Amino acid sequence: MARFTSSDGLSLYYEDEGAGRAVLCLAGLTRNARDFDPLAPHLAGMRMLRLDYRGRGRSDHDPEFTNYNIMREAQDVIELLDHLGLERVTLIGTSRGGLIAMALAAGHGGRLDAVLLNDIGPEVAPGGLERIMDYVGKPPPFADLDAAAAALEAAHGADFAGVSRARWRAQAEAMFAPRAEGGLALRYDPKLRDALVGQAGAGESVDLWALFDALRDTPLAVVRGANSDLLSAQTLTRMQERHPGLIAATVPDRGHVPFLDEAEALAALHELLETSET
Repeated sequence: MARFTSSDGLSLYYEDEGAGRAVLCLAGLTRNARDFDPLAPHLAGMRMLRLDYRGRGRSDHDPEFTNYNIMREAQDVIELLDHLGLERVTLIGTSRGGLIAMALAAGHGGRLDAVLLNDIGPEVAPGGLERIMDYVGKPPPFADLDAAAAALEAAHGADFAGVSRARWRAQAEAMFAPRAEGGLALRYDPKLRDALVGQAGAGESVDLWALFDALRDTPLAVVRGANSDLLSAQTLTRMQERHPGLIAATVPDRGHVPFLDEAEALAALHELLETSET
Protein backbone atom coordinates (compact mmCIF):
# COMPACT_ATOMS: atom_id res chain seq x y z
CA MET A 1 0.00 0.00 0.00
CA ALA A 2 1.61 3.24 -1.13
CA ARG A 3 1.05 6.53 -2.92
CA PHE A 4 2.73 8.61 -5.58
CA THR A 5 2.12 12.12 -6.85
CA SER A 6 0.92 12.59 -10.42
CA SER A 7 2.44 15.25 -12.68
CA ASP A 8 -0.54 17.50 -11.96
CA GLY A 9 -0.26 17.13 -8.20
CA LEU A 10 -2.75 14.43 -7.19
CA SER A 11 -1.87 11.78 -4.63
CA LEU A 12 -2.74 8.43 -6.22
CA TYR A 13 -3.00 5.19 -4.28
CA TYR A 14 -1.48 1.91 -5.43
CA GLU A 15 -0.62 -1.50 -4.06
CA ASP A 16 2.60 -3.37 -4.82
CA GLU A 17 2.83 -6.93 -3.51
CA GLY A 18 5.01 -9.95 -4.25
CA ALA A 19 8.03 -10.39 -6.47
CA GLY A 20 8.64 -11.68 -9.97
CA ARG A 21 6.91 -10.78 -13.20
CA ALA A 22 5.12 -7.43 -12.85
CA VAL A 23 1.37 -7.67 -13.45
CA LEU A 24 -0.57 -4.40 -13.30
CA CYS A 25 -4.31 -4.71 -12.61
CA LEU A 26 -6.62 -1.88 -13.70
CA ALA A 27 -10.22 -1.89 -12.50
CA GLY A 28 -13.55 -0.83 -13.95
CA LEU A 29 -14.99 2.67 -14.33
CA THR A 30 -16.13 3.26 -10.74
CA ARG A 31 -14.10 0.53 -9.09
CA ASN A 32 -10.79 0.20 -7.30
CA ALA A 33 -8.00 -2.14 -6.25
CA ARG A 34 -10.40 -4.43 -4.40
CA ASP A 35 -11.78 -5.64 -7.76
CA PHE A 36 -8.81 -7.99 -7.96
CA ASP A 37 -9.03 -9.62 -4.53
CA PRO A 38 -10.47 -12.84 -6.03
CA LEU A 39 -7.60 -13.00 -8.54
CA ALA A 40 -4.78 -12.24 -6.08
CA PRO A 41 -4.24 -15.80 -4.78
CA HIS A 42 -3.75 -16.97 -8.37
CA LEU A 43 -0.86 -14.56 -9.00
CA ALA A 44 1.46 -16.15 -6.46
CA GLY A 45 5.06 -15.86 -7.58
CA MET A 46 4.41 -12.60 -9.39
CA ARG A 47 4.58 -8.92 -8.51
CA MET A 48 0.96 -7.78 -8.39
CA LEU A 49 0.33 -4.06 -8.84
CA ARG A 50 -3.03 -2.34 -8.44
CA LEU A 51 -3.84 1.32 -9.06
CA ASP A 52 -6.81 3.34 -7.84
CA TYR A 53 -7.51 5.82 -10.64
CA ARG A 54 -7.82 9.49 -9.77
CA GLY A 55 -11.16 10.02 -8.09
CA ARG A 56 -11.57 6.37 -7.17
CA GLY A 57 -10.87 4.32 -4.07
CA ARG A 58 -8.17 5.89 -1.91
CA SER A 59 -6.80 8.23 -4.57
CA ASP A 60 -7.40 11.99 -4.51
CA HIS A 61 -10.44 13.39 -6.23
CA ASP A 62 -9.57 15.67 -9.12
CA PRO A 63 -10.91 19.25 -8.70
CA GLU A 64 -11.27 19.32 -12.49
CA PHE A 65 -13.66 16.47 -13.27
CA THR A 66 -12.95 16.63 -17.00
CA ASN A 67 -9.66 14.91 -16.17
CA TYR A 68 -11.65 11.75 -15.55
CA ASN A 69 -10.93 10.49 -19.04
CA ILE A 70 -9.14 7.51 -20.51
CA MET A 71 -6.14 9.42 -21.87
CA ARG A 72 -5.37 11.17 -18.56
CA GLU A 73 -5.82 7.91 -16.69
CA ALA A 74 -3.46 6.19 -19.15
CA GLN A 75 -0.90 8.91 -18.43
CA ASP A 76 -1.28 8.21 -14.72
CA VAL A 77 -0.42 4.57 -15.42
CA ILE A 78 2.77 5.58 -17.23
CA GLU A 79 3.69 7.86 -14.34
CA LEU A 80 3.17 4.99 -11.89
CA LEU A 81 5.44 2.72 -13.95
CA ASP A 82 8.07 5.46 -14.08
CA HIS A 83 7.73 6.00 -10.34
CA LEU A 84 8.37 2.28 -9.78
CA GLY A 85 11.18 2.11 -12.33
CA LEU A 86 9.33 -0.48 -14.40
CA GLU A 87 10.01 -0.47 -18.11
CA ARG A 88 7.38 -3.08 -19.00
CA VAL A 89 4.42 -4.84 -17.38
CA THR A 90 1.75 -7.37 -18.14
CA LEU A 91 -1.57 -5.57 -17.88
CA ILE A 92 -4.94 -6.97 -16.81
CA GLY A 93 -7.66 -4.47 -17.64
CA THR A 94 -11.23 -4.92 -16.46
CA SER A 95 -13.78 -2.86 -18.41
CA ARG A 96 -12.46 0.74 -18.16
CA GLY A 97 -9.06 -0.75 -17.42
CA GLY A 98 -9.16 -2.53 -20.76
CA LEU A 99 -9.90 0.71 -22.59
CA ILE A 100 -6.90 2.25 -20.82
CA ALA A 101 -4.82 -0.74 -21.93
CA MET A 102 -5.80 -0.06 -25.55
CA ALA A 103 -4.89 3.62 -25.15
CA LEU A 104 -1.52 2.60 -23.72
CA ALA A 105 -0.93 0.25 -26.66
CA ALA A 106 -1.47 3.16 -29.04
CA GLY A 107 0.79 5.59 -27.22
CA HIS A 108 3.17 3.46 -25.17
CA GLY A 109 3.04 -0.01 -26.68
CA GLY A 110 6.63 -0.70 -25.73
CA ARG A 111 5.65 -0.72 -22.06
CA LEU A 112 3.33 -3.74 -22.46
CA ASP A 113 4.55 -7.34 -22.32
CA ALA A 114 1.05 -8.75 -22.66
CA VAL A 115 -2.56 -7.68 -22.10
CA LEU A 116 -5.70 -9.37 -20.82
CA LEU A 117 -8.97 -7.53 -21.50
CA ASN A 118 -11.71 -8.50 -19.06
CA ASP A 119 -15.15 -8.16 -20.67
CA ILE A 120 -14.34 -5.15 -22.81
CA GLY A 121 -13.62 -4.52 -26.46
CA PRO A 122 -13.64 -1.85 -29.16
CA GLU A 123 -17.46 -1.84 -29.29
CA VAL A 124 -19.51 -1.29 -26.15
CA ALA A 125 -23.08 -2.56 -26.35
CA PRO A 126 -25.66 0.25 -25.89
CA GLY A 127 -27.59 -1.70 -23.25
CA GLY A 128 -24.51 -1.89 -21.07
CA LEU A 129 -23.87 1.82 -21.40
CA GLU A 130 -27.46 2.59 -20.42
CA ARG A 131 -27.15 0.39 -17.34
CA ILE A 132 -23.95 2.15 -16.30
CA MET A 133 -25.45 5.63 -16.73
CA ASP A 134 -28.44 4.54 -14.68
CA TYR A 135 -26.30 4.18 -11.55
CA VAL A 136 -23.02 6.06 -11.92
CA GLY A 137 -22.65 9.04 -9.60
CA LYS A 138 -25.89 8.42 -7.73
CA PRO A 139 -25.83 8.05 -3.91
CA PRO A 140 -26.36 4.43 -2.83
CA PRO A 141 -29.87 4.07 -1.37
CA PHE A 142 -28.95 1.25 1.03
CA ALA A 143 -29.07 1.37 4.82
CA ASP A 144 -25.96 -0.79 5.24
CA LEU A 145 -23.64 -3.20 3.47
CA ASP A 146 -25.88 -6.19 4.08
CA ALA A 147 -28.74 -4.40 2.35
CA ALA A 148 -26.42 -3.43 -0.49
CA ALA A 149 -25.27 -7.05 -0.88
CA ALA A 150 -28.87 -8.23 -1.04
CA ALA A 151 -29.67 -5.59 -3.67
CA LEU A 152 -26.64 -6.54 -5.78
CA GLU A 153 -27.64 -10.18 -5.66
CA ALA A 154 -31.24 -9.36 -6.60
CA ALA A 155 -30.14 -7.17 -9.50
CA HIS A 156 -27.36 -9.36 -10.90
CA GLY A 157 -27.93 -12.85 -9.54
CA ALA A 158 -29.59 -14.09 -12.72
CA ASP A 159 -26.43 -13.29 -14.70
CA PHE A 160 -24.09 -14.58 -11.97
CA ALA A 161 -25.57 -17.94 -11.05
CA GLY A 162 -23.99 -19.65 -8.08
CA VAL A 163 -22.31 -16.57 -6.59
CA SER A 164 -22.52 -16.73 -2.80
CA ARG A 165 -23.99 -14.07 -0.56
CA ALA A 166 -20.55 -13.72 1.04
CA ARG A 167 -19.09 -12.70 -2.30
CA TRP A 168 -21.90 -10.20 -2.91
CA ARG A 169 -21.16 -8.82 0.56
CA ALA A 170 -17.49 -8.43 -0.33
CA GLN A 171 -18.52 -6.74 -3.57
CA ALA A 172 -20.73 -4.31 -1.69
CA GLU A 173 -17.90 -3.46 0.69
CA ALA A 174 -15.58 -2.79 -2.27
CA MET A 175 -18.13 -0.46 -3.85
CA PHE A 176 -19.58 1.40 -0.86
CA ALA A 177 -18.28 2.94 2.38
CA PRO A 178 -20.36 3.14 5.59
CA ARG A 179 -21.09 6.70 6.68
CA ALA A 180 -20.82 7.76 10.33
CA GLU A 181 -24.33 9.24 10.17
CA GLY A 182 -25.74 6.06 8.68
CA GLY A 183 -26.18 4.77 5.17
CA LEU A 184 -23.47 4.32 2.57
CA ALA A 185 -21.27 6.50 0.40
CA LEU A 186 -19.70 5.86 -2.98
CA ARG A 187 -16.03 4.88 -3.08
CA TYR A 188 -15.48 7.25 -5.99
CA ASP A 189 -16.06 10.88 -6.90
CA PRO A 190 -19.70 11.41 -7.97
CA LYS A 191 -18.37 14.01 -10.42
CA LEU A 192 -17.37 11.05 -12.59
CA ARG A 193 -20.93 11.17 -13.87
CA ASP A 194 -20.48 14.80 -14.93
CA ALA A 195 -17.35 13.81 -16.81
CA LEU A 196 -19.18 11.08 -18.72
CA VAL A 197 -22.15 13.31 -19.51
CA GLY A 198 -19.85 16.13 -20.62
CA GLN A 199 -17.84 13.87 -22.89
CA ALA A 200 -21.01 12.52 -24.50
CA GLY A 201 -22.53 15.98 -24.84
CA ALA A 202 -19.43 17.33 -26.50
CA GLY A 203 -19.50 14.49 -28.98
CA GLU A 204 -16.13 13.27 -27.77
CA SER A 205 -15.33 9.87 -29.18
CA VAL A 206 -12.28 7.76 -29.75
CA ASP A 207 -11.87 5.22 -32.55
CA LEU A 208 -11.64 2.21 -30.25
CA TRP A 209 -10.99 -0.16 -33.15
CA ALA A 210 -7.89 1.87 -34.01
CA LEU A 211 -6.75 1.60 -30.38
CA PHE A 212 -7.47 -2.12 -30.39
CA ASP A 213 -5.45 -2.56 -33.58
CA ALA A 214 -2.47 -1.06 -31.73
CA LEU A 215 -2.41 -4.34 -29.77
CA ARG A 216 -1.74 -6.39 -32.92
CA ASP A 217 1.87 -7.09 -31.93
CA THR A 218 1.13 -7.59 -28.23
CA PRO A 219 0.22 -11.01 -26.79
CA LEU A 220 -3.46 -10.67 -26.00
CA ALA A 221 -6.23 -12.52 -24.19
CA VAL A 222 -9.89 -11.56 -23.87
CA VAL A 223 -12.22 -12.89 -21.20
CA ARG A 224 -15.94 -12.46 -21.77
CA GLY A 225 -18.84 -13.15 -19.45
CA ALA A 226 -21.37 -15.31 -21.29
CA ASN A 227 -24.15 -13.02 -20.02
CA SER A 228 -22.30 -9.76 -20.62
CA ASP A 229 -24.32 -6.73 -21.69
CA LEU A 230 -21.15 -4.80 -22.62
CA LEU A 231 -19.06 -7.15 -24.78
CA SER A 232 -21.08 -9.14 -27.31
CA ALA A 233 -20.08 -12.49 -28.76
CA GLN A 234 -20.09 -10.88 -32.21
CA THR A 235 -17.60 -8.22 -31.14
CA LEU A 236 -15.34 -10.87 -29.63
CA THR A 237 -15.42 -12.75 -32.95
CA ARG A 238 -14.40 -9.59 -34.82
CA MET A 239 -11.59 -9.06 -32.33
CA GLN A 240 -10.31 -12.57 -33.03
CA GLU A 241 -10.42 -11.91 -36.77
CA ARG A 242 -8.33 -8.75 -36.39
CA HIS A 243 -5.91 -10.29 -33.89
CA PRO A 244 -5.36 -13.91 -35.05
CA GLY A 245 -3.24 -14.80 -32.02
CA LEU A 246 -5.88 -13.65 -29.54
CA ILE A 247 -6.64 -16.07 -26.69
CA ALA A 248 -10.40 -15.98 -26.10
CA ALA A 249 -12.35 -17.36 -23.16
CA THR A 250 -16.06 -17.14 -22.37
CA VAL A 251 -17.01 -17.66 -18.73
CA PRO A 252 -20.43 -19.26 -18.19
CA ASP A 253 -22.81 -17.83 -15.59
CA ARG A 254 -21.09 -14.47 -15.57
CA GLY A 255 -22.27 -11.08 -16.75
CA HIS A 256 -20.25 -7.87 -16.70
CA VAL A 257 -17.69 -8.58 -15.31
CA PRO A 258 -16.16 -11.98 -14.49
CA PHE A 259 -14.26 -12.07 -11.20
CA LEU A 260 -11.22 -13.60 -13.00
CA ASP A 261 -10.91 -16.51 -10.56
CA GLU A 262 -13.14 -18.69 -12.75
CA ALA A 263 -11.49 -21.71 -14.38
CA GLU A 264 -11.96 -20.36 -17.91
CA ALA A 265 -10.51 -16.95 -17.04
CA LEU A 266 -7.53 -18.44 -15.24
CA ALA A 267 -6.80 -20.81 -18.11
CA ALA A 268 -6.72 -17.86 -20.55
CA LEU A 269 -4.52 -15.84 -18.20
CA HIS A 270 -2.01 -18.64 -17.66
CA GLU A 271 -1.84 -19.36 -21.40
CA LEU A 272 -1.16 -15.66 -21.99
CA LEU A 273 1.56 -15.61 -19.35
CA GLU A 274 3.20 -18.72 -20.78
CA THR A 275 3.17 -17.50 -24.37
CA SER A 276 4.57 -14.09 -23.43
CA GLU A 277 7.36 -15.10 -21.09
CA THR A 278 10.44 -12.94 -21.51
